[in-house]
Amino acid sequence: MADDGPVTLPSLPSLTSLPATEHPELLAPPVAAALDSWPGATDVAVVEIAPDLADTAAMSEAYGIAMTASGNCVVVAGSRAGEERVAACVVRADTRAEVNTLVRRMLDVRKASFLPMERAVAETGMEHGGITPVGLPSGWRVLVHEALLAEPVVVIGSGVRRSKLLVPGPALAGLPGAEVVPDLGR
Repeated sequence: MADDGPVTLPSLPSLTSLPATEHPELLAPPVAAALDSWPGATDVAVVEIAPDLADTAAMSEAYGIAMTASGNCVVVAGSRAGEERVAACVVRADTRAEVNTLVRRMLDVRKASFLPMERAVAETGMEHGGITPVGLPSGWRVLVHEALLAEPVVVIGSGVRRSKLLVPGPALAGLPGAEVVPDLGR
């Protein structure tokens, strides 16, 4: 296999990018494990942030990052005939997931609701404020807002509050199980 030279990591002017696969100490264990098996991981960077700035709006303001360059991940569930259906929705941070319309229809459930925080944290192995579409439990759908694919760099959670992942927007479509959805966020 030929060496294509050094990899250029995604970066933002206000943060120091490190190769995510080389810094598992900055990631939740399921995220580190998922990156080890995801071919797109060589293009993923991790950046340290102040944990009290994990909220997207606070982080964006503190580090000068446009909300359009951030992706929020919310976990939604609903049931049909006794079968629970779960999806992680990654939407551009200046929008909200269309949970009770589009997501509900995609899950084919009568009512879709946000998974309670305690349960989302327990089932993902990630911290509240750090949940990300990377490393989610198998069987969960991963719905990705199509608008994120147009961003050169998207800031998403790393599974912990003290860091974020920087991912090329188009790479989000290559996440295991990802389904790109137009108008997922409004």
